[in-house]
Amino acid sequence: MQIWMLGVRGSCPAPGLDFVRFGGNTSCVAFAHDDDAPSLVLDAGTGIRSLSSLLDGNAFSGTVVLGHLHWDHVYGLPFFGAGDRPDARVRLLIPASGVAPVDVLRRSMSPPHFPITPLELRGSWTFDGYDEGWFDAEGFQVLAREIPHKGGRTMGLRVSDGNHTVAYLSDHAPQDLGPGDDDLGAVHEAALELADGADLLIHDAQYTAAELPAFATFGHAAADYAVRLGEAAGVRRVILFHHDPRRTDDQIENLLASLPRPGGLVVEAAVEGRRYSL
Repeated sequence: MQIWMLGVRGSCPAPGLDFVRFGGNTSCVAFAHDDDAPSLVLDAGTGIRSLSSLLDGNAFSGTVVLGHLHWDHVYGLPFFGAGDRPDARVRLLIPASGVAPVDVLRRSMSPPHFPITPLELRGSWTFDGYDEGWFDAEGFQVLAREIPHKGGRTMGLRVSDGNHTVAYLSDHAPQDLGPGDDDLGAVHEAALELADGADLLIHDAQYTAAELPAFATFGHAAADYAVRLGEAAGVRRVILFHHDPRRTDDQIENLLASLPRPGGLVVEAAVEGRRYSL
């Protein structure tokens, strides 16, 4: 399994010299089998634009799964060059809401907010909903579980190829389910199921523990919680994700250095463009 971090920032892009080392594009992670081209994508923030360069000039053929519909996870879609061409095949999945998926997407992607609608993207695009449970996508097995995050139904995802597993909880507000043992949020059943024994846990780390009380209603987690969940779930590596758009490279480095590594747990910050081979 190959995994690329294409966009690691949260809420809005963060351009500028202070955001170069970790990257300023918003959420997008791509998966491939062995040496194949990436065919499964989680979220379509501005980072999805970089996927085109991984395809060697070829059109994208695969599935894009959106964990939820906030702007920072969808507004890369019309700028995804390898997906917006006549020979592309894109299956787009969003959390089921009882409304046709294309109509949900059209609320933010249509005139006067944007020049075109999703149905005007070139290529063969299909728009479907998904619910909690397991489903197949491009030869991967994906588990979706609903997790707390303000402002619409949000899914955490677990991706497996039968040998390796990646847990993806990009936007997660565990404090909504209670304070837990340390006031950072409950280590709840859905989070544990998604992360259980994963090779990689990619987790929301938008805030520090000190910041969390002031932003507790904004729908995100503290980096310390990601470490705590990783320890409780027995994961091999925790990747701090969805960096706050105000947090500079130096501040991310300082945050990373301040975190515990219980039992030798590997903890690192997501870096745009980094590739993991499992």
